[in-house]
Parts: sequence; C-alpha cells; structure tokens
Amino acid sequence: MARVTENEVAFAVVQIARGVTTGVATFHMCKTQVPNHLSLSTADRKQSVTRPNEEMWEQQIRNIKSHYKVPGNYICEGYLEHVPRVGYRVTNAGRKRTHP
Repeated sequence: MARVTENEVAFAVVQIARGVTTGVATFHMCKTQVPNHLSLSTADRKQSVTRPNEEMWEQQIRNIKSHYKVPGNYICEGYLEHVPRVGYRVTNAGRKRTHP
C-alpha cells in the first residue's frame, strides 16, 4: 500500500476541524484523530528519519504549514488557516470541500 499524500492528511484535518465548534483542529487532535480518517500503511507508520519521535504520516501534518505557498496546498488554496503553535482553522471554503 502506498503512503498517504499531504492533501489526504490535510483533508482529514479539515474533517476534524469541521467537527469542532471553534473550527480549529489542534496539532494534538490531528495526531490522535487523523488515523481515524485514513488507512495508514506500514510505510506511513515508519519512524521519521528527521523527527525520531514521529511516524512518517505525522510529519505531513506539519508539512501543511511548511508548504503553504505551493499551489494545491490546503493553506495556499484557502481551505485551512494556520493557527501558530495551536493547529489549523477550517475556512468557509474548507467547510465546502468534499474530497482531497
């Protein structure tokens, strides 16, 4: 099974944020709830080389912010907003998003 994509992880974050009255998915929430939204492969579950305390898929949560200027990224496209040191806020456009 292939690894999940950053956009699949970002869409899971959108779904998590939609379910919270504040519209904010904290990093902790993302880390605990993304696996409920995606089928993670063995490759996704491998330990990160650059972040020894994280699995590969967990890096993708932070990559959403790191790649915010790249077309197709959920922040760049206006589906999520970064909330510094907290997580991500879903936007009105993100609330309407139906697939990764």
